[in-house]
Amino acid sequence: SSGINAEWPLRPGISIFSDTELELLISGLPTIDIEDLKANTEYHKFSLTSLQIQWFWRALRSFSQAERANFLQFVTGTSKVPLQGFSSLEGMNGVQKFQIHRDDRSTDRLPSAHTCFNQLDLPVYETYDKLRKNLLLAINECPEGFGLA
Repeated sequence: SSGINAEWPLRPGISIFSDTELELLISGLPTIDIEDLKANTEYHKFSLTSLQIQWFWRALRSFSQAERANFLQFVTGTSKVPLQGFSSLEGMNGVQKFQIHRDDRSTDRLPSAHTCFNQLDLPVYETYDKLRKNLLLAINECPEGFGLA
């Protein structure tokens, strides 16, 4: 046995939790500072004034802390907030800011993520409600969030 099973042999019941749920049970729910995340975000084929970006931040602010933790898990692969804040968010090659990339394919697609790069691919949704609904669907139904290019 290795890892957590070496310390705590698997008991009936513990296997009912996913890795994400177990991490949240052990570590607790993180407090996610949306303004800190926003200050440490890069945009690709979007700008801070793009309608979809304004809707994105509005949607994220409307999320509960649990939904925000799911979002963070979706785009980074962990629900943990870096100790020094989002300016020290780690990616595959060291410090890597959160990125939002414009996805010009169909707006019938869900947002997708590339956790190695802390990257969200966001379709150009026509309404705030569609963006919020699809973002929640993606983070709740696809918690490991990555898409293949």
